[in-house]
Amino acid sequence: MAALSATELRQHPLERSPGYLLEPSPAHATRLAVFSASVFLVAVPVFFQAPLVQVLPWLSLGMTILWVGVGRSLLDKPASKIWGDLLIGFAWTWLAGSVYWGWLRWEPVYHLPVEALGLPFVLPGLSKAKHKIGHWFYLGSLLGTAITDLYFYMLDLIPYWRQLMQADVSTAGGILQAALHQIYTPLGGGAALLLVGLLVVLGFMPLRSPQLHWWSFGGAVLSAILVDGLFWLAATLA
Repeated sequence: MAALSATELRQHPLERSPGYLLEPSPAHATRLAVFSASVFLVAVPVFFQAPLVQVLPWLSLGMTILWVGVGRSLLDKPASKIWGDLLIGFAWTWLAGSVYWGWLRWEPVYHLPVEALGLPFVLPGLSKAKHKIGHWFYLGSLLGTAITDLYFYMLDLIPYWRQLMQADVSTAGGILQAALHQIYTPLGGGAALLLVGLLVVLGFMPLRSPQLHWWSFGGAVLSAILVDGLFWLAATLA
């Protein structure tokens, strides 16, 4: 066997496998498109699904079938296979969001377990190396959620979460301001810097790989910073 070139030896360690040379690297524009779509599918639906699920939870839950159906339809066409793969991964995040925010949002302890509802669909596919773009998108989204929830536990913000889920519009502002006072402390600032740094490292490291599933994972992880930042801004302005 011919010796590997210096470029091949420096390839991202995640891609060093016996068959990696047989897989052509996607164009950089395609990688950026997958990354951008991953950020969009985590960040934007948060603000669409949240009000929908509180008013029409069954409709939101039923839309999971729509996303899976559209995703499978796109998978059947070579030109749209990437987006079908990603959309099916998104469907599992939508399913979890519908269940939690529709019926269980009053109890923060259930948040992460419910967000993990997609794992039975995702893990078997990972073991077969199928639909990796969508599966890694879901795992990136779940990881971002776990790190955000960790921040709430570290700062003992869970009581404010419970109060906010039962409050009306007139009292929500006061609860948010009380939570912000707890965030604007040395512990709150230090924990935020630590966890944001962790998200940045976990989000950008996969982008060293040319493979699309790592770009979907990185986009989903980094979008947690965007979503958390938007919620912080909304709380500040409340």
